[in-house]
Amino acid sequence: MGRQIALLRAINLGPRRRVAMGDLRELLASLGYADVRTLLQSGNVVLTSTRSGKPLERELEEQLSTRFGIDIPVLVRTRAELAAVIERNPLADLAADPKRYQVTFLSAKPDAPRVRELVGLDVAPEQFVISGREIYAWHPDGLQRSRLAAALSDGKLGVTGTSRNWNTITKLLALADD
Repeated sequence: MGRQIALLRAINLGPRRRVAMGDLRELLASLGYADVRTLLQSGNVVLTSTRSGKPLERELEEQLSTRFGIDIPVLVRTRAELAAVIERNPLADLAADPKRYQVTFLSAKPDAPRVRELVGLDVAPEQFVISGREIYAWHPDGLQRSRLAAALSDGKLGVTGTSRNWNTITKLLALADD
C-alpha cells in the first residue's frame, strides 16, 4: 500500500460545489482508504491505498459524485511523483514568493499543437515550464489579472488540470511523509 495524493478540482471556491473536509475524510475512510488526511479546504487529500493513478482517480470521482451529488475531477500523484515534482523545480532561481509560484497538475501530457499555442502566448513577465504532466508557473504580479493563469485554467490544454501553489505542494509532501 502506498501514499497517494488526490487533488480535487474546483471545490469550495464559492457557495456552490461545497465539500466539507470532515465529510470527505469520513467518506474515504469508509471506503477502506487508510491514513486519510486533508490539507486546507481546497480538496487536497493524502491517503494510503493499493490503487493509484487512473483507477484511483475513477473510483474517487464516482464515489464523490454519489456521495456529494457533484462531478469533481480528481488528479492523483503518488508520493514519489509529488517528490519528483518538487525536486525538478525548474523555476527555483526565479520564483521568490511561493504563493505566486504554482504547479498545474494535468490528467495527461497536452498534445503538441496545444503546447505550441501556449508557448506562443505573450505572458511576460510571467514564466512557465511544461514538464510532463505538470506546468510550473511563476506569476510575479500575482494571479488576479494573470494572463497565464487564465490560459492554464480555461481548457485550452485539452486535458483536465488543477493548480496548487508551492506552499501547498510542499505541505502535501510533508503530510504524505508524516
